[in-house]
This record gives sequence, structure tokens and C-alpha cells, in this order.
Amino acid sequence: MPLFNVYPLYDVTPVSGKGVYVYDKNGTEYLDLYGGHAVISIGHAHPKYVEAISRQVSELGFYSNAIQNPLQVQLADKLEALSGCKDYELFFCNSGAEANENALKLASFKTGKSRVIAFKNGFHGRTSAAVAATDNPGIVAPINAQQEVTFLELDDIAGVKAELEKGDVCAVIVEFIQGVGGLDQGSAKFFNEVDKLCKANNTFFIADEVQSGYGRSGKFFAFQHYNVTPDIISIAKGMGNGFPMGGILIHPSIEAKFGMLGTTFGGNHLACAAGLSVLEVIEDQKLIDNVQVMSEYFIKIAKTIPHIKNIKGKGLMLGLEFDFEVGDLRKRLIYENHIFTGGASNKKLLRILPPLTVRKEHINMFFEALIEVLPEVESAEELQTEKI
Repeated sequence: MPLFNVYPLYDVTPVSGKGVYVYDKNGTEYLDLYGGHAVISIGHAHPKYVEAISRQVSELGFYSNAIQNPLQVQLADKLEALSGCKDYELFFCNSGAEANENALKLASFKTGKSRVIAFKNGFHGRTSAAVAATDNPGIVAPINAQQEVTFLELDDIAGVKAELEKGDVCAVIVEFIQGVGGLDQGSAKFFNEVDKLCKANNTFFIADEVQSGYGRSGKFFAFQHYNVTPDIISIAKGMGNGFPMGGILIHPSIEAKFGMLGTTFGGNHLACAAGLSVLEVIEDQKLIDNVQVMSEYFIKIAKTIPHIKNIKGKGLMLGLEFDFEVGDLRKRLIYENHIFTGGASNKKLLRILPPLTVRKEHINMFFEALIEVLPEVESAEELQTEKI
């Protein structure tokens, strides 16, 4: 049976990984500066992670949420302690799309309203309401388009105010650092005002931390760079280091009700073992401190390279913007230099999302390779332009 052909694939077949490296079927080593869409937070095959999952699956891998699961409580307590989100409550699911879907559903339940405000170039997932709130018409089916979503520009405070005052908006959802959209960010004033406007208009402020959470921005959550208090925080990618996990953190002012939300696989024993090991490694290895140090080092070098026109993002959620499309550059880095990087809807942006364990020597390897391939890429770009 053929696979449903919805992904353009690079001709690379990873079969194992260790730390910041993956290895293909031929034994070739690749430096992973993309982490499978920012999923790999503590590195491939971290020994503590492998041990935790192996031990748990040998005991009990899964049972439903109809029974007591102390691992869920342990994970929630550890997350509260490390994130600083005191008194929030945690609902488990399996992915970022599910997290945002449940966040939007909860906002609608509690406010009695249905319209959503989202932002241009935002990406929140591929399920029903989450994809409707994603600014990409090409992935929104007619059944999704029935959702009521208004897209505004980041930093459009007047627009947010005008829409909220209409009285029908259940939620404002925002990535504090846009991922797929290309690492754009709103201003501190904008986020602070949106938070106030939501609270004044019975509207939930949802922080989409699916990609920017778990230390990637240099703080546990990207919204913590600002003076805001989200009603709901969605999490996923770095949460399980590759094990499918997601969740929402829910402000203590929001009361739960039996049956309001539910999941079969979310928060299962194996997922919780994975999630606990990730938090323990982040704490023990002081990985958020490492994010800050490595980010400063990366940006310092990037500023010395004239080909780079703009440096975007925070922490280890970074983008390098050029004055040409980076598709060929990414291919050369993969096939010639064996380095994984990411793209974005901004075709001129190279995304860097390495494991939080990355070190200076890995950053040096990347920039040495980049400097090597840039003249070739620019020459090819100039030749193509001449042909046109």
C-alpha cells in the first residue's frame, strides 16, 4: 500500500540519533539544528529519557483516564514548579493541534461566544478550529472554514480593540514568537494591551506555546518575556522530546466540569514518564541557561556575516533572513554539509531550532558550513535571475 503523498521528502533516511546528531542508514552523521520541528528538546536518545520510557513500558504503558494515574500529578507538579505558572491546572492531550483545539473549545464553552481573533502568518495546527485560526487558506478545507475567525496584523491594537468591543469573540490566540510564519513577534506594548483588552471584554487570551515553550525562547514560556497572564497556555512539541504529548495549562479562575474535555491517549503512563524525564533533564542540566548562552553566541556570529539581512526570534528559536529564497541553501546544507535546518512560509528565512543541549562547537560547525555554501548559492541565484 503506498503512503498518501502529502509530504515533499528529502532523500535522507535517519535510523538513529544521539544528542544533537542523527545517523542515516549508511552511517552518515547529520548535525540536527532543526529538531524535527523543535520537538527534540533534550537531545536524541538522552539516557535518562530512554531509561524512563523503557522502565515504564515494561511495567504499564497505558490505561485510560478512568483510573488514578499518579504520574499525571507528578508531571503537573513538576511543570508548575519549573514554569512558574502557579496554580494553573493541566489537561493532557497528544499534540499541538489538539492543545489549541481544546483551548479554543474551552474558551467558547466558558464565554458562550464563538468568534476567534488570530493573527496573520500564525500557525496553530491542522484540526478543525485550530486550522481555521491558521493563516494559510491552502490547508483550510470548507468544513474548517465554517469557523468564525478574524485575522489581524500583529501590533494592530486598534483592530483588536474594535473587534473585541463587538462582544462576540471567545478567544484571542497568538504565538508570542511565530513559528511556521517566520519568527515574527509583536511588541511588548501590543501584548500587554491585548491582555488587558481580553480581560475587559470576557475574552480568553490564549498563548500558543506549542513551539516556543519548554525553554526554547530563553524563558520557560515565551509569554514570560512580557507582562501578561494568559487564560490558557497550549503546549506540545518539546514536552515529550519526540513522544507524542500535548496539553493546556488553564488559569485557576476557570472552573472544570465533568465531560467538558476528554481524551483517550492523553496523559497515559508512557507519555508521563517521557514528560517527567524531559523536565528533570531541563532542570538538572540547566538547559534554559544554556539556551540563553548559546543564543547570544549564535547571534554574535550571525551579525558578522553580511549575507544575513535580518536575525529573528529569541533563544534557540531563531531565523536567519536572506535576500534570496533559501530552498537551495537548505538542500546544500543537508546533502553537502550534513546539517538539518528548517524553512518557513517566509521563503527567504532559514529556521534554527536545535536541541536545547546544543554547544558552541555545533554552532561553529553550522556557520563554517554556511559561509562555505553561501557563495555557491548566491552564484546560482544570480544565474537564475539572468536567465529570467
